[in-house]
Amino acid sequence: MNMNKGISIGLLVVGVLLLVFGLNAWHSVGSQVSETVTGAPTNKAIWLLVAGALLSIIGLFGTLRKGGPSV
Repeated sequence: MNMNKGISIGLLVVGVLLLVFGLNAWHSVGSQVSETVTGAPTNKAIWLLVAGALLSIIGLFGTLRKGGPSV
């Protein structure tokens, strides 16, 4: 496994963790109160979900990508 695959796997793991934290923040009491009052969840929940999704996608594509010729 080369260094790029390791970084891709790391990004995928961090992305999934951020998604889990984002979902937990989305379902928190504070977020539900904010959603009831404003119609939108908290900014923290949204940013965690967006960052988690982006890192997961980047990590997944990097992991599934075929490596070029080794030199």
